[in-house]
Formats: sequence, C-alpha cells, structure tokens
Amino acid sequence: MSIPLLCIALLALLGLVLGLLVSLTRAKSETVIGNSVSAEDPLHKVVRAHGNAMEYIPILALLMFILAQFSVSQWVVWCMILATVFRYLHAAGMIIPATMAKPNILRFIGALGTYITGFGLCVALLFIAIAQ
Repeated sequence: MSIPLLCIALLALLGLVLGLLVSLTRAKSETVIGNSVSAEDPLHKVVRAHGNAMEYIPILALLMFILAQFSVSQWVVWCMILATVFRYLHAAGMIIPATMAKPNILRFIGALGTYITGFGLCVALLFIAIAQ
C-alpha cells in the first residue's frame, strides 16, 4: 500500500465530496449562483469549506506526490497522513457547528495542523532538492 497515494486519493475525495455538497445544498436552497454571507447559512458554510479545501488540497497533493518519488523518512509519511486528517477536521469544523462566526476546536486544530504538516512537507522537499 502506498501511503502517499492513499492520502492524495483521500484529499481528492474530500474536494469532490465538498463540491457535491455545495451542489446539493444549492439545489435544496434553490440558489443557482452566489450565496449569503451569513455565518449560519448552510450554503455559505459548505461553499467556504469547499473553497478552503481547494486552496490547500492541490499543493498538499503535489508535495505528497513528489515526495513519494523518493525514499523519505517516517516523519514525512506521518506528515502526509496527518495533513490529510487535518484537512478533514477543518472541513468538519466549518460545516458541523451551527455558525462559523465562533471559533471551534475542529477548525482550529485542522488549520494549525495543516500549516505545520504542510511546512513539514515543504522542508522535506527542500532537503531532497538540496541533496540532489
């Protein structure tokens, strides 16, 4: 089993599921384009969750794919796994609470974890690039 490819597939699945959720929520609310900016509006919440996910998924997936081409340390593999988990936590933290106006632990851990693991993957790639 390839952990990097599994993480990439799970990240892609998250992006696609969130996109589908936006479409289903649009249909339910009969909103063809745009959305309210209310922090409680279900459509706004899923649009922002999808948008945020799509800001991070491509770069994380690219880093994982490139790093998968090399023999990497176990900490790098754990960064890949945790980055994937943190993206799911962040999405849940945007959708599950009644409002996005208040901070919540899932969103905080998801965001902070994404930054830490993302920087970790960047550092790993930098070390490989310098060693080449």
